[in-house]
Amino acid sequence: MHMADALVSPAVGGIMLAASAGAIAYSAYKCKDDLDEKKIPLMGVMGAVIFAGQMINFTIPGTGSSGHIGGGILLAALLGPFPAFLTLTAVLLIQALFFADGGLLALGANIWNLGFYACLLVYPFVFKPIVKKALTPTRISVASVVSVILALTLGAISVVIQTLASGITELPMATFMGMMIPIHLAIGLVEGIVTGGILVFIYKMRPELLESSMDNKKLPKNLSIQKVLGVLLVFAIVVGGGLSLLASSNPDGLEWSMENVAGTAELETSGNAYDSAANIQESTAFLPDYGFKSTDGEGSAAGTSVSGIIGAGITLVLAGGTGYLIYAVKRRKEKTA
Repeated sequence: MHMADALVSPAVGGIMLAASAGAIAYSAYKCKDDLDEKKIPLMGVMGAVIFAGQMINFTIPGTGSSGHIGGGILLAALLGPFPAFLTLTAVLLIQALFFADGGLLALGANIWNLGFYACLLVYPFVFKPIVKKALTPTRISVASVVSVILALTLGAISVVIQTLASGITELPMATFMGMMIPIHLAIGLVEGIVTGGILVFIYKMRPELLESSMDNKKLPKNLSIQKVLGVLLVFAIVVGGGLSLLASSNPDGLEWSMENVAGTAELETSGNAYDSAANIQESTAFLPDYGFKSTDGEGSAAGTSVSGIIGAGITLVLAGGTGYLIYAVKRRKEKTA
């Protein structure tokens, strides 16, 4: 559901960027008090996991479409809503800047659609109430499926509203909505099952990780999460460097919906704002579309693997570094108080 710049007007792109910036600032503010320093390495590692996971598009049978995980519910369940939102923001920023995945003008909309609903709305008001009475594998699985489907549906609806507000006449609201919602319900079902499986696996290894996010409590100081971090890091490397080669070549849910409505997934744009965003992205994206470009214009398998590993590594540093920076500022203020 990464929107390209052509789907938003400069005004809508600016409004969504301001809204997402506000959510980022509020999340950083909340993390000053709520961030568990023991979970800061987990922010980095989970950022790498989500980056790698989003490279794998899975086929939606019978549709000719594909989808990939959003990761917001998974992040929120392990990190808490505010660190999760900052981590997913790091993922989307790196994708846009270095891999040309999602437009820069549409970055605020993408952060809002993929991060805000999942991390700051659905997790606290849907996921937590479902598992609050009893944190069991069954409840975790049910909460994951319900929450992911709801979060993706809200994001899909937002995409349609944002294109409507942008005056994208090629995508009439009713027709576009009729395509976007069903396909993202299917994508959400698959992601929900995957999310539930990962969370149940981690719950059996270290139930304290999910419990601390549920209760907004810090992990015990003597609790080690090194084993979990190691498993997740290996998972990110294997997925980004290897399994990403098996990704479906079918258009994702947004592209599929656009092709069925407008006959194309690439709309024409013109204007200084679009040109400036494109020029910036062209200069920063050193692995556009997650791969090297050969002389015949086709990406290589090596380029995909390198993109997965490098992208996961950069995300790990940025997401983890964000957590350490917030913690350092908090400690400095405590010392000077």
